[in-house]
Amino acid sequence: MKPTTLLLAMSLLAPTASIAGDHWHVYFGCYTNAKTGAKGIHLSEFNSATGTLTEPVVAAETASPSFLAIHPDGKFLYSVGESATKGKKGGPVSAFAINKADGTLKLINQADSGGDGPCHISLDATGRMAMVANYGGGSVASYQIKDDGSVSGPVTFAQHEGSSVNPQRQKGPHAHSFNRSPDNRYGFVCDLGLDKVLTYQIDPAAGSFKLAGETVLPPGTGPRHFAFHPSGKFAFVNGEMLMNVSTLTYAADSGKFTLVSSASTLPPEDQDKPGFSTAETVAHPNGKNVYVSNRTHDTIAVFSCDPETGKLTLIQNAPAGGKIPRNFSLDPTGRWMIVGHQDSNTAVVLKVDPDTGKLSPTDTKIKVGGAVCVRFLAAD
Repeated sequence: MKPTTLLLAMSLLAPTASIAGDHWHVYFGCYTNAKTGAKGIHLSEFNSATGTLTEPVVAAETASPSFLAIHPDGKFLYSVGESATKGKKGGPVSAFAINKADGTLKLINQADSGGDGPCHISLDATGRMAMVANYGGGSVASYQIKDDGSVSGPVTFAQHEGSSVNPQRQKGPHAHSFNRSPDNRYGFVCDLGLDKVLTYQIDPAAGSFKLAGETVLPPGTGPRHFAFHPSGKFAFVNGEMLMNVSTLTYAADSGKFTLVSSASTLPPEDQDKPGFSTAETVAHPNGKNVYVSNRTHDTIAVFSCDPETGKLTLIQNAPAGGKIPRNFSLDPTGRWMIVGHQDSNTAVVLKVDPDTGKLSPTDTKIKVGGAVCVRFLAAD
């Protein structure tokens, strides 16, 4: 892999951390309720030399911080809270200062997500702009990030409109994720209710965005989460409802996608069974593999990736090590994967085969309530 490609890959995988040592803070976004026992954002310590993960502590108490994003300079962390705030239109968008010595968090401020059910947050590459997707409200919003790490009020708010073919799941829009392009010019929103990936041109300095186009996926796909190939030539979108992952070719000059292929995330014997749904999509920084989590099936689908076409071939359904695997992340070395489990209130470390990309279990399993997001930060 060329040096520039490797740098791009690592920026997409772990934009807050350089490969400087073996010690990493690992933050877990969690659902906070009586069933999970979680108090907010939880913190463990990970050793990438041994693959060991410590039992978690509470980094910050806050209500259902389901999704997290870390600032590129490693000084701040942001979350969305999937809980209503009294007198507000949606859940909170929270900014925290990170104590690099021990990884604990201190609340800086909060803003309104602008819509029901905020479920995803990401930052632009410069760390000047935050982008939020509201699942329940079917809307997206953006925020300026100030020098002290605080977030502004919403700068741009867009309410999606429309529906698709499934009357139970797609009567209206459901924005599920908001991610940036490798060159930081565009943001892409997977909307499960519309069967679309919407393209927004972003202005990080202003913290704003405007609609620039859309990509329509097959009816009933239910697009959820999104990842770029490290080459920047392809993107991968998991379809929560069709239990598949689609390969899209990407035109960087226009921000447009073209659907070229799709693959089931399930083995043949389970493809016609009901009750499954996908969650996360992650591309390995070496470009050889793509991973998708399968909820209820409780596996991680492992795909090999053709570097020329982006076509995916399922090579493994690895046991996820717990119930309802949601978000998962590769550690910055690419040798390990940490998977959070929503229903078993656990997280596990899986080992990544450097040649095939296949996953194998380890002895490391910790208790962390309602774990639905995993983020790494280099520790001092």
